[in-house]
Amino acid sequence: MNRRWVSAFLMMMLFVTVPGQVFGTGPDSTAQKGGKTQEQQGQAPVYQNVSVHDPSIVKDGDTYYVFGSHIEAARSKDLQSWTRFTNGYTTPGNVLYGDPAQNLAGSFAWAGQNDSDSKGGFSVWAPDVFWNPEYVNTDDTKGAYMLYYCTSSTYIRSTIGFAVSPKIEGPYQYVDTLVYSGFTEGDAKDKDSVINKKWTNTNIPKLIDGGQLSGASGAWFNADGSFANGTYPNAIDPNLYYDKNGQLWMSYGSWSGGIFVLPVDPKTGKVKYPGKDGKTADGRLVDRYFGTKVAGGYGKSGEGPYVVFDKATGYYYLYMTYGWLGADGGYNMRVFRAKNPDGPYVDAQGQNAVLPGDTDNAPYGNKLMGNYLFARDVGDPGTGIGVGYVSPGHNSVLLDDATGKRFLVFHTRFPQMGEAHEVRVHQMYMNADGWPVVAPYRYAGETLSKVDRQDLIGEYKFINHGKGTTADIQSSVYIRLNKDNTISGDVTGIWKKTGHNEAELVIAGSVYKGVFASGWDPVSERYVMTFTASSREGVAVWGSRLEDKTDQALVQDVYNDLNLGDTAKVVSDLALPAEGTRHTAISWKSSDEAVVSTKGEVHRPAGGAPVQAVLTATITKGGASLTKSFTVTVLPYQDAKLSAYYGLDGSFADSQGRFAAGTVTGDRIDKSGGSITFAEGRQGQAAKFDGASGIRLPDGLISSNAYSVALWIKPEELTTYTTAFFGAKDGDHWVSLVPRGAVANNTMVWSGSTIWYDGATGLTIPTGEWSHLAFSAENGTLTVYVNGVQKFKGANFPDWFTGTKASFSLGVNWWDPPFKGLIDELRVYDGALTPAQAADLAKNPS
Repeated sequence: MNRRWVSAFLMMMLFVTVPGQVFGTGPDSTAQKGGKTQEQQGQAPVYQNVSVHDPSIVKDGDTYYVFGSHIEAARSKDLQSWTRFTNGYTTPGNVLYGDPAQNLAGSFAWAGQNDSDSKGGFSVWAPDVFWNPEYVNTDDTKGAYMLYYCTSSTYIRSTIGFAVSPKIEGPYQYVDTLVYSGFTEGDAKDKDSVINKKWTNTNIPKLIDGGQLSGASGAWFNADGSFANGTYPNAIDPNLYYDKNGQLWMSYGSWSGGIFVLPVDPKTGKVKYPGKDGKTADGRLVDRYFGTKVAGGYGKSGEGPYVVFDKATGYYYLYMTYGWLGADGGYNMRVFRAKNPDGPYVDAQGQNAVLPGDTDNAPYGNKLMGNYLFARDVGDPGTGIGVGYVSPGHNSVLLDDATGKRFLVFHTRFPQMGEAHEVRVHQMYMNADGWPVVAPYRYAGETLSKVDRQDLIGEYKFINHGKGTTADIQSSVYIRLNKDNTISGDVTGIWKKTGHNEAELVIAGSVYKGVFASGWDPVSERYVMTFTASSREGVAVWGSRLEDKTDQALVQDVYNDLNLGDTAKVVSDLALPAEGTRHTAISWKSSDEAVVSTKGEVHRPAGGAPVQAVLTATITKGGASLTKSFTVTVLPYQDAKLSAYYGLDGSFADSQGRFAAGTVTGDRIDKSGGSITFAEGRQGQAAKFDGASGIRLPDGLISSNAYSVALWIKPEELTTYTTAFFGAKDGDHWVSLVPRGAVANNTMVWSGSTIWYDGATGLTIPTGEWSHLAFSAENGTLTVYVNGVQKFKGANFPDWFTGTKASFSLGVNWWDPPFKGLIDELRVYDGALTPAQAADLAKNPS
């Protein structure tokens, strides 16, 4: 499935309403010193999760709303349990827009409907909703809910428009399209588009005729007449905000030319264009049409601007997100501040949010949050891997007048969960220097209060978010805040509490200022003491207090928790942890290294009977020690049995006779039409795919958790996400063999999307040459071979086919570009291929 558009697909097909936490939890009723107990804080929070990408928060009465991309929205009374009330891109009968194709036609005339990158669908993104009491309706009444949205067809060709409604939940009626981007100096069209991108097809000529612009600007265009997107914005991600004098503004823009702001007439909802070019007092660009630049530029990442004025500090805060939104994109949130609504916005080091040149933007901006994991180590309470986020971003902010609390609202993905995403809300606090810091755990109703110094002393899991934009996950380490105000453990320094709850830490010469506050740890299922702080360098650090325990108790916890899974039918290497909670050491011994080594390497016999060995773990911390043993039974290799053989030698028949012949499809697995011809193959003839057709294989071709698939393939071209072999229980549960996949363009097997799995081979097969691809699934172990050589092996591969009548195909799925090239000699097996079988299949055919 195409990860570029995976957010849209998840909105339309994978809408998630999952009660409780994303990660596993376990009961632990032990009261923790340093964190308030459940009885002190109140009952455990109840979460109901939703998937709303790019969520923009607004409060209406006693109800909170988030509006997001792909025409999704949800409501909540407590910022914890959310309920979706929209129906995505359904048309007609759309909850927010009625008939989007007709209602938003004014914006779609430029971008966003069945055009270029949105071919076959819609691209309506990132709205912002608020109540405007000054807006004058068509019947001369005042007051309306305003919904500003964007539509997009390419990475630069987009629009910002707005619609109004008397009710916050709609429907909204289109009013106007305000800003266009991606226009060219002369006639031009994008791939798969009929739209002429010449600037005269935007609203600019009308603005010139009306005296709102002095004319077209030659600076908008590169020397070849294309849009100068390194300087000017992509017209997406609108955000409306009031300044301290009640003037309405709109911030908007994306990674290319940066973030811009324009004043807005509250009576009409329309922006006020500068009319002529200029410079701000500090030298920033003022464009006659796009407005004043406040951040970014030069094609560097940076999108989703959100500006709020905070009366308590007197600053305007500009929040934005760096990186790419996918699970491998390192999305991370930043903040700058200014004394004026149109800047200059600077970070804690005084660096301007507008980049000084074509340079890395990672050093700029206070980083609020990036990829992280409060890891659950062996011996920690609860279950699962811990709690953390991947690519959190495109946030909005709520300053709740009723409670006096500040909230950061964003979407995020999760470690080991691929592209599935949900809304999260974290409380924010202001540190002593007037910079926002984010609570380490999602909002559970907590209130900032006075803390006792004695309750702060102890061990913590510690996260340093750094300043980089990277897909790497910052995993927690262990530190101790000591009674003498030193910090020891994996990080050293000094700490102190100032005032009722203010935190100050000095680590590696940097001073971090923030707060101590209680938060709900979803893994241990209890309220714990935390700290959150930020340095002058714009680096955020978090801590989560651990229960006080003796070395003996920790060793016992590791002993109780240590588990190797099912060791009675082992077919792949075992993961043997070398360490448990708080650096408790785990060492291993094997009774027979020829069966399983002390590193967990499993050696399967070529045949005969299963073999056994005993692995013994010695668990030590300080003077405490325990041992625990596991009997490991290793199964011998057994040849997989051929179940179906599609030679594709002039026909689509299964020569084994067990299954029906394949049938030709169109460009999707469920579409008719298409044409498959035959050409010279790896052996005899091969099926020739034209890039617009596929072959539907019989349903139920695989129906167990032990199977193998092998084929010869000769791509004419490689398009990312295009499948060679595809099998699916439904749109949420599928397996795809892709010549060029989502991980560094690797040839791979991947699976999704309720649970995502990447079996990347570390290489990409060539075009114009034959390659043999094979993969085996055996009770959760995935093995992938390229030309007979094992290139990937991993555990926890999902079982989508057991007991189902799944759909299967060659060259097509439900979403991505069809395969173009030759496929030959498709073999499907019951059971896993042995290495010898895989190697033999890749030899020259006899």
